[in-house]
Amino acid sequence: MLGYVTADKPELKMREYEVYSGYYCGVCKSIGRRYGQLPRMVLSYDAAFLAVLLASLEKEDDVPSREHCIIHPIKKKTIVSNEAIDYAADVMLILAWFKLIDDAEDEGKLYAKAALKTQKSIYKKLEAKRPGLCRKIAENLAELSRLEKEKCDSLDQAAEAFAKTMEAIFEEGPVPEGFREHEVLRRIGYHMGKWIYLIDAIDDIDENIESGAYNPLLYRFRYEPGEEGFKERIMETCRFNLFHYLGEISNSLDLLTIRKNKGIIENIIYKGLLKQTEEITNKEEK
Repeated sequence: MLGYVTADKPELKMREYEVYSGYYCGVCKSIGRRYGQLPRMVLSYDAAFLAVLLASLEKEDDVPSREHCIIHPIKKKTIVSNEAIDYAADVMLILAWFKLIDDAEDEGKLYAKAALKTQKSIYKKLEAKRPGLCRKIAENLAELSRLEKEKCDSLDQAAEAFAKTMEAIFEEGPVPEGFREHEVLRRIGYHMGKWIYLIDAIDDIDENIESGAYNPLLYRFRYEPGEEGFKERIMETCRFNLFHYLGEISNSLDLLTIRKNKGIIENIIYKGLLKQTEEITNKEEK
């Protein structure tokens, strides 16, 4: 996950913001407690949403605590701890591991090669703890890497591999037993994966044109070097797809029995993702 799944913080109630921050800090604390301090650098608010959503299906209330942290050593912060938070923390580290592999192998970045050596023991622990999740993520990201190397010109095909990765992440999380919950979570993860992949591609257009890196939009819409008005030409289609994915996420969310923190989840889905969509597509079109 790439940092796009965030709340519209000004629209959160004070208590909701405190809980949301408590989940974010809880993921950070979970990583530090179980894997050391350095891996905490991979943290993003995407993990907080995953944890809040999965935990919302449980009947038990959150029991936050107040703790100090490295970033805020004087003032105590609200910390939430539960199984969903530990799972979200593991997901962040697994995705960070494969990002390091991609950076080391495809882009030859020296920092990534060094980090792989230091983080290998952590990934081995994660692989032993969550073998099914690691296997699914590895398979889907390998397929995505293959498509990118082939300069795939099918936006749907390229996005599918990342969508299947997100589908596995949401499906494998700790939720109450029952086919219905798992199936709905799979749908949310799948369409969120499609949305993330496309919004990231839009956000990176200029950078990828300059660097020559793969971007599915450049191949899908036949970008010509030096073409003016390319982003304006494609943005209507991009918006249509983005809003379609958001609609599917919203429809799936309505099928879940959310027992707590509903206001936070609805803020992220109905306001946060919409705000990101509008800001990024409007920026690129201009």
